[in-house]
Amino acid sequence: MTVTARPAQPHHARDGTEQPPQLRHTRRSDDARTVARLAGEDTTLASPNTLALRRLANLLASYTPHDGPFQLRLPGTWAVRVSRTSTESSHATLGPALCVAAQGAKVVMLGREVVEYDPEHLLVLTVGLPISSQVTRASRKDPYLGFVLELDPARLAELAPRVYPRGIPKASEIGGLFAGRSNDSIVDAASRLLELLAHAEDAHLLGPLVVDEILIRLLRTPFGRRVAQIGNPKSGVQQIAEAVTWIRAHFAHPVTVEDMAKSVHMSASSFHQRFKAITSMSPLQYQKVLRLHEARRLMLFQGMDATDACRRVGYVSPSQFSREYSRFFGSAPVRDIARLREEGFGAVDGSE
Repeated sequence: MTVTARPAQPHHARDGTEQPPQLRHTRRSDDARTVARLAGEDTTLASPNTLALRRLANLLASYTPHDGPFQLRLPGTWAVRVSRTSTESSHATLGPALCVAAQGAKVVMLGREVVEYDPEHLLVLTVGLPISSQVTRASRKDPYLGFVLELDPARLAELAPRVYPRGIPKASEIGGLFAGRSNDSIVDAASRLLELLAHAEDAHLLGPLVVDEILIRLLRTPFGRRVAQIGNPKSGVQQIAEAVTWIRAHFAHPVTVEDMAKSVHMSASSFHQRFKAITSMSPLQYQKVLRLHEARRLMLFQGMDATDACRRVGYVSPSQFSREYSRFFGSAPVRDIARLREEGFGAVDGSE
């Protein structure tokens, strides 16, 4: 998860905490189409009950003394607090991951797709995706509170055959971003994991067992067959996930779609088609977004100037970099970074 974050410890003094300002972000255009990708949606299923969600919200609040994402004691687990809504988008690279909202609501955007989720719905990303998001329901009294669990493809590959002993069924949809109905079992397991993470020994010995429980319960949902594609060597999702890993390792180099396709032993045409179906963007668009995210991180956290950051991420022309940066983030690099620093970002060692 590529975000600005501090390690979290339980914090119980919740009132009167001064909240740092949020990032100001790029507004989406009005022509973006909204897609409610509710995988395996079954309205007859019970949503998480109020007490279960309140318990999870209270635990998340204890780990988030102010706004922002906080990395928890067990690798791959995060708590997030946002105390106001936003009409502009924040940017991060996330996935594969499960996102659970205990309180509030958020929309996540990938290309021209917009997926909404709230305490009644889980969000799943099957590959690493450069997403944008907006919190749509939050306040200082009742902030958005979310839990993020990074999904380990290797662990899912081990657990999926136990859930599907007759073979992992094929998924009819392969999009890399979708929402599905939440349930008490997953919410309760997330709460128990957060309780364990308050103690180092419990986190080390018992935390992985509860993570396995969450994964198994996720695989047993109506959309579990889509989750099971993560780590499945025979799935198109896993092929694109491997390509994403390769692109992220080589994004600063002048590579072609043919190079990307070759890394996963696919033809260029098949690779392009499948990559766009899963990530909602072309391979070269994906590479460009990664470059812009990394350039912003270098300038914000490592004090690099725009020219050096531009070259570090693979741009030859500073003017082209400035144009594409301004188009994506809403303002020129120097102005954008200056504003972020004024708002209190950049002092923490981490990634955006």
